Amino acid sequence: MTTENKYKNVSMNRFIDTKIVLGIIILIALISRFYMLGSYPALNADEAAIGYNAYSLLETGMDEHGNPWPIHFQSFNDYKPGLYMYLAMPFVAVFGLDVFWIRFPGALLGILSVSLIYFLIKELFTNKLSMINGQRLAIFASFLLAINPWHIHFSRGGWEVNVATFFILAGVYCFLRWVNSSQHKDKNHEGKHSSPFQGEVGRGLFSDILDKHIYPLLISILFFVLSLYTYHAARVVAPLLGLGLFIVYFDSIKKNSKQVLIAVFFGVVLLIPLISDLTGPAGFSRASGVSIFADAGVVNRINERRGSYEDPAGLTAKTLHNKPIYYTWEFVQNWTEHFYPKFLFLEGDVIQRNKVPNMGQMYIFDILLIPLGIVFLLRKKLISRVYVLWWLAIAPIAAALTFQSPHALRAQNMVIPLVILSALGLYYVLEFLKYHHSKKIYVLCSLFFVLVISWSFTHYQNMYWNNMAKEYPFSSQYGVEQLVDYVKDNKQDGQKVVVTDRYDQPYILFLFYMNYPPEQFQREHTLTERDEFGFSTVREFGDFHFVSMDYEEVLIQYSNAIIAGTDEEIPDEASIIDEIYGKNGYKYFVVIEN
Repeated sequence: MTTENKYKNVSMNRFIDTKIVLGIIILIALISRFYMLGSYPALNADEAAIGYNAYSLLETGMDEHGNPWPIHFQSFNDYKPGLYMYLAMPFVAVFGLDVFWIRFPGALLGILSVSLIYFLIKELFTNKLSMINGQRLAIFASFLLAINPWHIHFSRGGWEVNVATFFILAGVYCFLRWVNSSQHKDKNHEGKHSSPFQGEVGRGLFSDILDKHIYPLLISILFFVLSLYTYHAARVVAPLLGLGLFIVYFDSIKKNSKQVLIAVFFGVVLLIPLISDLTGPAGFSRASGVSIFADAGVVNRINERRGSYEDPAGLTAKTLHNKPIYYTWEFVQNWTEHFYPKFLFLEGDVIQRNKVPNMGQMYIFDILLIPLGIVFLLRKKLISRVYVLWWLAIAPIAAALTFQSPHALRAQNMVIPLVILSALGLYYVLEFLKYHHSKKIYVLCSLFFVLVISWSFTHYQNMYWNNMAKEYPFSSQYGVEQLVDYVKDNKQDGQKVVVTDRYDQPYILFLFYMNYPPEQFQREHTLTERDEFGFSTVREFGDFHFVSMDYEEVLIQYSNAIIAGTDEEIPDEASIIDEIYGKNGYKYFVVIEN
């Protein structure tokens, strides 16, 4: 066998081995995200809104409130970006209102993110001078994302944020693909004579449009734009990521300025419907409810501290205590909290829906690997190091602009740079052991990491499946499906159904589980005024009423009715005819008839 054929066989074997390993990683990601996807966790109100609005569009060409083919769905008056609804529509059309298929787009794109980060790493670390085995590092990153708690959690549900994170990841990958292919093209054209037509603007522009090297850039723009149509936070993060690409890879952009102008024009055209829609209620509703600028507590603190001065309206009081200073401090504090070990590695989000018990958003071993990854990255003279750290810095900005912080949902795209840094840390440790210690120590330490990572993943799976629904019984709408089943079996014609509003937006879950006719619902209901957080609800449609449960008042107001309230709302002396338990064994409703 010749030396050339020997090297070819070695390369082919490595390629096959890599495909097998990557296939196993994808299988782990698939099982983690699709196992019991249709039944656990329980469907929440936002997911039900996605499904029912997709169903309403298919049936009537309008959303639940009668708006034709919207870009933002009015929903609970929070005007949800609508792309996920449209992604869910084909599955609703074929399979109906089924929980599994409502969640399917998010889970599928979560798995694709696991494979996509592999290719992103190979594009990020293409510089041979870096002395980094890009393929090995890519395998580490793909595996760590496949088992990552933060990413799994938001892949297992109809979470628009997970779809937006995929689009952002795909946008960055395609841009880097364009940069690297453009540099390769430039090298291939060095020393060649220019075309005599290059000076002609029209011909040059036409050539750029037809040039196959522009396609990754156009696709990158498309993905970034899709993220803006998918989730509110992406409208802050994606443009900042684009700005980072512009700054870090300015030389490539400058050399291919005509292609960039074409891509920018393409993006602006795609954004016209979104920009137009944002001039209406959709542009202000969400920010007015959750923004730090809507937090009255800041103004109260300013007034309180000015009141401690002899002249509260004086120059000193106004200079030291004013909205720009206090809102800036609020933002900085919120941003910083996303990097606290308590949030990332120990306890996670304070909102139970966004985490599992007794765990951070990342694994505890990441508390070692991420700092090592940052140190290793800073030691390398790589342009990619700037961008990874830039991504990490801007990832929580959208979440920091809200008064609920740190917020795992709005900052979910943080998981990508964190996983990259964790993979770099793991790579660095193993490479150091490999070249500076004996083979025995290298093998033992590698085995140690395998055991730690395996234990961490097993612990997470145990907490997710066996503890989450029991320790956090209100993290999702457990029990509502069982209540609807009871109503279907027992409700008589003309009988009213009165349900407590103790649990989040119960009306939309009833609509979903009952396949309630959208055209009929559109005629029957009205939205309430917004509450202090900017949300509205529906109090009644048809025979169904959703109320703040005052037991005595409900008995007076509703006769010939099935009444469902919580244990605390229905007194023990009431004639209880049934109790409704969720699949987690928790009692959510007691039922009486009046």
